[in-house]
Parts: sequence; structure tokens; C-alpha cells
Amino acid sequence: MSTRPNPYAPAVTPPAQPGVPVPAPAARHPHWWQRRGARVGALSTLLALCGLVILALVREQTGTEGFLVGLGLAVLPVPLLVAAFRWLDRVAPGPWRNVVFCFAWGACAAALIAIVANSFATHWIATATADPSGADTLGATVIAPVVEESSKAAAVLLIFLFRRRDLTGLVDGVVVAGITATGFAFTENVLYLGTAFGDDQLTGDSGFASLTMATFFVRVVMSPFAHPLFTVLSGIGFGLAAGSADRQRARRVLLPLCGLLLAAGMHATWNASSDFGDYGFLLVYVVFMVPVFALLTWLVIWSRQRELRTVREELPVYVAAGWLPPHEPLVLGSMRARRTAREYAGHTLGGRPAARAVAEYEAFATSLAFLRHRGRRGRAGTDFVAREEALLRQLWQRRQVAGPALAHATRALPPVPWFGPRWGPYGYGPPTGGHGSWPGGHGHPTGGYGHPLPGARQLPYGAPYAAQPVLPYGVPYGVAPYGPGGGEGPGRQGPSTGGGGTGAVGAGPVGV
Repeated sequence: MSTRPNPYAPAVTPPAQPGVPVPAPAARHPHWWQRRGARVGALSTLLALCGLVILALVREQTGTEGFLVGLGLAVLPVPLLVAAFRWLDRVAPGPWRNVVFCFAWGACAAALIAIVANSFATHWIATATADPSGADTLGATVIAPVVEESSKAAAVLLIFLFRRRDLTGLVDGVVVAGITATGFAFTENVLYLGTAFGDDQLTGDSGFASLTMATFFVRVVMSPFAHPLFTVLSGIGFGLAAGSADRQRARRVLLPLCGLLLAAGMHATWNASSDFGDYGFLLVYVVFMVPVFALLTWLVIWSRQRELRTVREELPVYVAAGWLPPHEPLVLGSMRARRTAREYAGHTLGGRPAARAVAEYEAFATSLAFLRHRGRRGRAGTDFVAREEALLRQLWQRRQVAGPALAHATRALPPVPWFGPRWGPYGYGPPTGGHGSWPGGHGHPTGGYGHPLPGARQLPYGAPYAAQPVLPYGVPYGVAPYGPGGGEGPGRQGPSTGGGGTGAVGAGPVGV
């Protein structure tokens, strides 16, 4: 009978004191082209060159004055759109480097690819068919949507391939795709607004009757979400594919392709609205664009709430293992409580550095819950244990500041009972204290996630978690006798200490 440990059980014991350094694994020495600095430098250089070329092309078409006017008007919706996507990403915020990369890719690389490819394709069709007007229509309704959506989706694909940990679900895909499209729309708006201003200069029009104001109203006031709305469909496909298991290869390929086809189809419908008669634009806008925008907004907000529910349901296993106090899954599963904890840390515990430490703690805890959720569904990958340990270390290093702040946030919210870890087909059960769920009696929760170990004792569905003590309401975690290392009496040894006894549980969460 196999005694292989369960890869989805909490793997390490909390350090004796927060901030104690943990020996890092031996560093490897990759080739120069594999180093992070080399990759970042190459990508930054590529985006900078694309930016210079697109700047020259736009300025050539609009003139210097038109370029400056278009730039000033096109930048207005950018902060609002970026803030909206960052708000959606507040549960598990991605790094700012992804925001900068996506916006730069959309504004520089994707815009350059679209301008060059659209111009070449339209010119080739006009030459081959000797029908310039037909070539323009075909280019706007067929060529442009495919080229533009593919060039924008390339940024999501790069993150999907090389920054997989930053793309874990639907919301991440929406945010990455939306910010990329925001950058693309910014450059396109500069071009259209600058060109409109140049036409007004030639005709002498000004004020509200000018072509510039009409273009500004349509592109910036009525439909600033148009490009983000199209590309979000590609992002949803990549986000769902990222949440799939590695063995589901067809799903991981077909979902992004379906999202890209939907994005291109919706983009083509929007571009073709001008051919539907005098009121074609308003018809497509009211009947098609607004309902789709409302539906996707509801879907993303629902996914955001589901992420919070995942945090509340997955973190209690770490309460059972002694890493977290019982109240933290509820606090970390509430955006209001998170904000209360950050504000308390900033006002009381040490200013902005303390608030930043609490925010980082919340982000690492959320990532840990998502990792655990993927592990339970068999989608965590072979590096589950290493990633789990790294996240737990990050939490422990910030516990001295985050613990009191999160305890304060608990007092600020209505009291909600804690029901212990989530049960399932391979339920956690109470720590066994050397009853076979982990070699050497390490005291890991029985069964854990994934496949249960041979001989592991499973509790019946809904059995009470009687061995788990609950801290007094509002008591900061980590203060003796509470927290790891604070147990009293003949308690059991911690999860990776070995030789766990079977005595009564002490005062700490795992009786250490």
C-alpha cells in the first residue's frame, strides 16, 4: 500500500516567530537570455520602438496641432477605465507591471500592427478588385475587426503563456484584456480626433457643430467602453482556459479561440452599424451594445463575489493547520472588512507602510485560497506545494502587523459564527495527531484535497469539528497563549514537526 503524502495537504509548520528567515533553495544560474532582466529589457525595447513608430505615423496623419488636440481629448476616459478595471481586480489585485505592459502593448504594439495590416490589406483588396469603396467597406467590417482583436488578444496570450500565475480566472482575463483595449482605444482616439480637428481647420468649422466635437461625443462620451467590451470577450476565453486543468488541452485552446471569434464578430457588427441606414448606429448601440455591456458587467461582478466566497470557503483549512485564526476567512472574504483593516493599520499601526503590509497580506491570502481551490479541483499543477509554502511564508512575515488590523476589522463587522473547514468528498476532518493521514504523525488534516491517502481516517459528512478551538472574539492572533507556539498542556506537535502525539489539544489552534 502506497504511503505517498497527499500533495494538497498543508505542507509546513509556521515559523516560531514572524519574520524568521527561511533558507531559500539553491539558486540556479540560467543563461543570459533566460534571465528576467534580459526578457524585461527586450520587451521594453520592443514596446518603446513600437511607440516611436506609432507616434510618427499618427503625427504624420494629423499634424502637430491635431496630434496635441487629439492627445488631450483622448486621454480623458483613460483614468476612469483603468480605475474601473482595477476595482474589479481588488479581490486579488494583479501586479502593476501587468497593467503597464497591457496598456503599452495596446497603445503601441497592437495599434501599430492594426494600422500597418489594415492599410496593407485594404490597399491590396482595392488593387485586386479595382473597387476602392468596396475595399474600404470590406476592410472596416471584416479585416479590421480580425486584425485589431487578434493584435489586442496577443497581450493576453503572452500573459497566459509566461505569467500564468497572474491569470487565474475570468476576472483576471477581463482585467488584462480590458486594459489592453483601453490602450488601443487611446491611440485610435488620438488618430481619429486629430484627423477630425485637421478637417475642421480646413473647413473652418468650430464649436459644437464641428467634426471634432461630433467625434469626441461618439467615441469618448457615448462609447468609451467599445474596444474594452470587444476584447473582454477574448479575455473571458483566456481566463476560463487558465482555470482549466493542464490535461484539458482542447478546452485550453478552444475557449480563447471562441472568445476571439466573438470579439471579432461583435467588433464587425459595431463597425457595420453605419451601413444600416441613418439610425443604424443608434439601433446597434441601444439594441446590441448596451445590453451586452450590461450582461458582461453583471457577469464580472458576479465572478468577483464568487472569488470572495472562494476565500471564505478555502481558507479555514489553514485555520485548522494553525496558520490563521478562525475569524480571518470571514474578514478576508469581505471587501468592507479588508478596507477597514487597511485603514486601521494606516491610522494606528504605522502609517502607509503598515497599510501596505496589510494589503499585501490580504492579496497573498487570496492567492493562497485560489491556489487551494484549484488544487481541490485538480488544476493546481505539480508545483502546488512549493507555491503554497511560498505564500504561507509571505503571510507569516506580515502577521505582526496584519493580525491586529484584521482582528479590529472583525470587531467592526456584525459577528458571524465560524463553522470550521469546508467539508467535501475528501473532507478535511480535524487534525489526526498521528492517525495516519501524514507519515510520521504530522497532524495534517485528514484526506485533504485531491486524492485521499490510503488508510486516512475520514469523518462523516457534516461531522462537527470539535477539536478546533475558537479564539475569543476580537483577540489578536499571535498573542500568547493563542497562535502557533502559544499552546498549553500536552498538545499535539505541529504539522511538519514529526512525532505528533495524541494528547488533548492545547490552547493554540492546532494545540502546539
